[in-house]
Amino acid sequence: MADQSPAEAKMAELIVEALNLEDVAAAEIDPEAPLFGDGLGLDSIDALEIALAISQEYDVQMQAEEEHTREAFATLRSLNQFVESNQKA
Repeated sequence: MADQSPAEAKMAELIVEALNLEDVAAAEIDPEAPLFGDGLGLDSIDALEIALAISQEYDVQMQAEEEHTREAFATLRSLNQFVESNQKA
């Protein structure tokens, strides 16, 4: 498992809190593991919950129909990179 950066650790906490993942510790989320399917096993409803939490926490809007949004949800690392690159200065 790769180590989480401080920003990834904060994003992992946001995911755990937004989805009320009682059986997952934020520190246990591998930043390079898939968030959907065999990874955390998230689904499209979870993605909506995460997008809402990101919007509230980081003021970054995620549009479901945009291809880069789908790519951003691949892993914790890609999600964090998407948010960092789209935050308003």
